[in-house]
Amino acid sequence: MADTYDILVIGAGPGGYVAAIRAAQLGFKTAVVDREHLGGICLNWGCIPTKALLRSAEIYHYMQHASNYGLSAEKVGFDVGAIVKRSRGVSTRLNGGVGMLLKKNKVDVIWGEATIEAAAKGNAPGRVTVKETSRAPAPKGALAAGSYSAKHIIVATGARPRAIPGIEPDKSQIWTYYEAMVPQAMPKSLLVMGSGAIGIEFASFYRTMGAEVTVIELLPQILPVEDAEIAGLARKRFEKQGIKILTGAKVTKVEKSTGSVTATVETGDGKTQQLTAEKLISAVGVVGNTEGLGLDALGVTLERGIVVTDGLGRTNVPGLYAIGDVAGPPMLAHKAEHEGVLCVETIKGLPTHAMDKAKIPGCTYCQPQIASVGLTEAKAKELGFAVKVGRFPFAGNGKAIALGEPDGLVKTVFDAKTGQLLGAHMVGAEVTELIQGYVVAMNLETTEQDLMHTVFPHPTLSEMMHESVLDAYGKVIHS
Repeated sequence: MADTYDILVIGAGPGGYVAAIRAAQLGFKTAVVDREHLGGICLNWGCIPTKALLRSAEIYHYMQHASNYGLSAEKVGFDVGAIVKRSRGVSTRLNGGVGMLLKKNKVDVIWGEATIEAAAKGNAPGRVTVKETSRAPAPKGALAAGSYSAKHIIVATGARPRAIPGIEPDKSQIWTYYEAMVPQAMPKSLLVMGSGAIGIEFASFYRTMGAEVTVIELLPQILPVEDAEIAGLARKRFEKQGIKILTGAKVTKVEKSTGSVTATVETGDGKTQQLTAEKLISAVGVVGNTEGLGLDALGVTLERGIVVTDGLGRTNVPGLYAIGDVAGPPMLAHKAEHEGVLCVETIKGLPTHAMDKAKIPGCTYCQPQIASVGLTEAKAKELGFAVKVGRFPFAGNGKAIALGEPDGLVKTVFDAKTGQLLGAHMVGAEVTELIQGYVVAMNLETTEQDLMHTVFPHPTLSEMMHESVLDAYGKVIHS
């Protein structure tokens, strides 16, 4: 079987399906190939279902502390099976929604595992062979495995959990996020290896649900990509909740026995200790899915397991593109989506420019939430900026106090010479919803004067964003 498309996308995750839809909108005959699930890891096993789990934990927390709000709740408990069922139901609903969007935009779905046999050369299209897959049944209306051609081929195959030699996940006692998302029973104790967004979110979820949790981080700071001050405040909150945290520590060995795992942990001073728990979650990052695609044979440039592009999706091989996690950090769904649009619009010949990765926000949905965009205070100073830094605590905000959420901080970093907003960093309730205000400001090249003269609604958490700016310039009102 053979069919020719203008654009063929390999991978139907956030980057892939968005690229396919945008391509169809621009008049390209488009297909997307996937082997397992529409919506990719984010929708099925990442961003979305974890937020459903964390929402259940949040409600459980509030029920346990109902008296703080003048309410009473008796015999508060949970059903782990029902929590998981709700989370999986959310993913299933959205998975179906992606299928409907592709159908609405007349994007063909091809089901199977793709290998690129040849890239486009001149006017000759590239060729992709799709083999049948046993990973998951094909969605209704999907085209069968076979040979397909396209003038432009976009690789959007995402990433998978990184495995440490000797500490490989076994789906039973050593988990990745896959297993951590669907526990059959709530473990009484848990070790989390890695304190990035994935590790901290699961640590927060399981601790709220009652597990004894220990986080082990190789670097000196948890949440290593975050501003040190914000990470430090978050750590205090986590430890207050009962999460044990070891930084500058490395897991050197894991031994399994019936019902438990024991990790040997080496600390920076050369000392070792053994920690035992029911389960261990390995959250030490992800690695791009580049194998089996035929990239090496085509001469595609890869560095450290990711495909090198020019910032607009183009690889060194004409007619071949890469977007999303497989094209490198930051490995975030919203980065992949925007990258997909840029790639397709570049193919169309529309005016485009590469993303400024410094303006891509990052969010961690633990309790408390963490959100940031741009340069940390330390990085700004390292780059030679003279900075003005503003801070405003949640304890000074009426809405935060009314919500019962007085712990947190909004921090802003400005270039002292120009007033340019270099970065914004937050920890506290709902900051993942607030950060976009600063993202818009940075993209519009807003100065401190613009932000100072912006009227923020009262009473809202967003007022803290205003006050933090004022604080940077010695004009804060409520602190």
